[in-house]
Amino acid sequence: MKSVTTSAPGKFVILGEHAVVYGKPAIALAMNMRFTMRAHRSNEFKINGAPANPHNMSPHMRYLSELHGNMPMSIFIDGRVPSGSGLGSSAALSAAYAAAVRALKQLPTDKESIARDSFEAEYAAQGRGSPMDTSASAQGGGIALNVPYKEEDFLWHIEKNGRAWDISKIDVPEMTFVIGNTEIRAPTGPLVEKVRKYKESNSFARSIVDEIGEVTLDGLEAIKKNDKVKLGSLMTYDHKLLSILGVSCPQLNKLVEASLPYSYGAKLTGSGGGGCMVALTDQPEKVAEAIRLHGGTPYIVSTGVPGVQVKS
Repeated sequence: MKSVTTSAPGKFVILGEHAVVYGKPAIALAMNMRFTMRAHRSNEFKINGAPANPHNMSPHMRYLSELHGNMPMSIFIDGRVPSGSGLGSSAALSAAYAAAVRALKQLPTDKESIARDSFEAEYAAQGRGSPMDTSASAQGGGIALNVPYKEEDFLWHIEKNGRAWDISKIDVPEMTFVIGNTEIRAPTGPLVEKVRKYKESNSFARSIVDEIGEVTLDGLEAIKKNDKVKLGSLMTYDHKLLSILGVSCPQLNKLVEASLPYSYGAKLTGSGGGGCMVALTDQPEKVAEAIRLHGGTPYIVSTGVPGVQVKS
């Protein structure tokens, strides 16, 4: 194969943030904001026409290049997933690049192989993490971690450094969400550590983590039934539980409150402290305007989108 075009979607976590660290369920949905990449073999590494040293690439791309033999490539990248916002931009980049490298080296480009490669790239870059983002980007639609599943819904089992995850697919009806970006960048690590310390020192925090897990399982049933009213109320309740854990912030709370009059429900998405919130709605323009008026950057997105795609 001489050239290839690949793409992979970003994602948002609809339920289960932070609790998933402790083996509780979590659900992530792929969305119609994608990373697209055109690549072909070359005599030297180039990115968007400029010479690039593989050692100066993003750590995710560098890992994947080294994993498959540092084959020189010319790559054109079109990223439509905002970085540093908790929307899975690095996972989408990793999945699209893993697919491109595999295709050009004539290796299998099945979703599981791409999901495993991109998870290893994420883990190598961050030193920690779960396969939630990369599995959502590779599979598309929706994925769940640590939930009871039917045999036909099982996708793959991943283990890393003593931890293990069962990833299953979920059928996601077409729904419209509005994401509100606070434009505040908050590193994930300190927030995860904050919850860990709170949970270890306080039985109330432990019960909150347990309750987030129960809410997530209820949300899974609501998604399967396409019950937007139930799902929205669970999202709003989950935001309150995450706020009790101390991972929200005033700007996130402001955007959530502003969106609720036009939404089934809303909550922060991702690790919190900044980043994004998400609202489930049938009035996306009104929610977007409310978010804009309260200082956020809105994105209207839809679900039920395909995962990683490869075209020669």
